Amino acid sequence: MLKTKVLFVCLGNICRSPMAEFVLRDLAQQAGCAQMVETASAGTSGWHNGEDMHAGTRAELVAHHILPNGFVSSQVRASDADDYDYIVAMDDHNMAELARLFGPSRLHRVHKLTDWLGNCQYDHVPDPYFTGDFRETWHIVSGACSALLADIQTRCQSR
Repeated sequence: MLKTKVLFVCLGNICRSPMAEFVLRDLAQQAGCAQMVETASAGTSGWHNGEDMHAGTRAELVAHHILPNGFVSSQVRASDADDYDYIVAMDDHNMAELARLFGPSRLHRVHKLTDWLGNCQYDHVPDPYFTGDFRETWHIVSGACSALLADIQTRCQSR
């Protein structure tokens, strides 16, 4: 069975993208399709390479009964454009960095997470590293990841 591989990308890979990585993995597990979805995350900056996720992200995941074990921050690589089916950025700055790294011919897999929210007040996922509001991030990420999983399931059924 072919897996759909999803890479979530934010600035430092310690707040938003690891939250999305673990949320989508948990949603896929709950939906009984964990074998269809592989998740990972990375940062555009590399500032936190090798570190664990932010304590606020960890606390929010644990509060929602998601075990955030085994995470290590890493930086996005140019080869990721070929290795993942979906590359999901948290904001326009991340999108611009991915465009610079991947080049225009490899952007067809790059999306912004809030695109799955439809008509919503958010056009990006605010960075809780700066806002301090991990609960807001949770609500945006969990809603968008639910819609993303539905999209993945539809694609898998049409294969």
